[in-house]
Amino acid sequence: MKAAIRDRYGPPDVVQLSDIDRPVPIDDQVLVRVQAASINRADLDLLRPEPGFTRLFLGLRKPKDRQVGCDVAGVVEAVGPNVTRFQPGDAVFGDMYAYGLGGFAEYKCAPEKAFLAIPEGMAVEDAATLPHAAILAIQGLRRRDGRTVRSGSKVLIDGASGNVGPFAVQVAKAMGCEVTGVCSANKADFVRSLGADHVIDYATVDYTTTGERYDWILDVHGHHPILRSRRALRSNGVYVTLGGPTARILQSIVLGPVISITGRKRMGLMLWWKPFKAEDVATLATLMAEGQLATAIDRRFPLAEVVDALHYVDEGHPKGKVVITMSDEPRGPS
Repeated sequence: MKAAIRDRYGPPDVVQLSDIDRPVPIDDQVLVRVQAASINRADLDLLRPEPGFTRLFLGLRKPKDRQVGCDVAGVVEAVGPNVTRFQPGDAVFGDMYAYGLGGFAEYKCAPEKAFLAIPEGMAVEDAATLPHAAILAIQGLRRRDGRTVRSGSKVLIDGASGNVGPFAVQVAKAMGCEVTGVCSANKADFVRSLGADHVIDYATVDYTTTGERYDWILDVHGHHPILRSRRALRSNGVYVTLGGPTARILQSIVLGPVISITGRKRMGLMLWWKPFKAEDVATLATLMAEGQLATAIDRRFPLAEVVDALHYVDEGHPKGKVVITMSDEPRGPS
């Protein structure tokens, strides 16, 4: 089978499409014939890796997991003898972050707990965009203790136009929030189309210095130091970051708890992430069925052009998600 693999750390060019053996499911494993996958910021961070200290878990000198790709959606091809939830022909999707990656391949084999059934009526490409980014979005608007945004909350999404941001904007709007999206000027109309009430061009306006105060800030990639973002929070406000450069992550881990304990603002890295949590997937499916959440697919690339697709995302071009298909020809923008 064809699969995107890498044997060393580096930029997207370290990835190559290779022929590898198709896995055979054993025990509780499910073999899925992949129909679509999507690219996440996490896929690029794992390539380099970023932040650097994650080498302690991913492999010091070279990656332990050779395959690439978190999100996957497709059809069950075969099952192991101890599988109870699925059978061949079932449409499934999942986040392979904790299962050796491998979404950018013709087949993916993983334990059945890694997958959920694609909701009836949901297109497979739409399903492929949800597992990683949309779950981060919904959980980034909820703290470990269950506190979440409420109707009327002023919410700022820093990084509103990429992978996670478009989902976060729509989820916050569905919860009745007043949403401000931060993005580049050429993506402002796209962010408004998602429902954002206000849009800030990060190149011309630093939201931490405007004097505006927010109840909740979701910083998708650690764009500002935590102490600067603190200025933009209301009393009892919440700041959550999902990642970013090593220094920003360490600041969030060290300073976030100190600020949270000594003041009335709650800040830090989202350490309570639960990948592909079934309850959150169900919430997303309901929002989609009600028309309050839509996937935004910027462009599709065939598996043969996976390196070009990774470059496209890495260079910051997409408005929304980039999908990898198993077809031979690129299908272009949606």
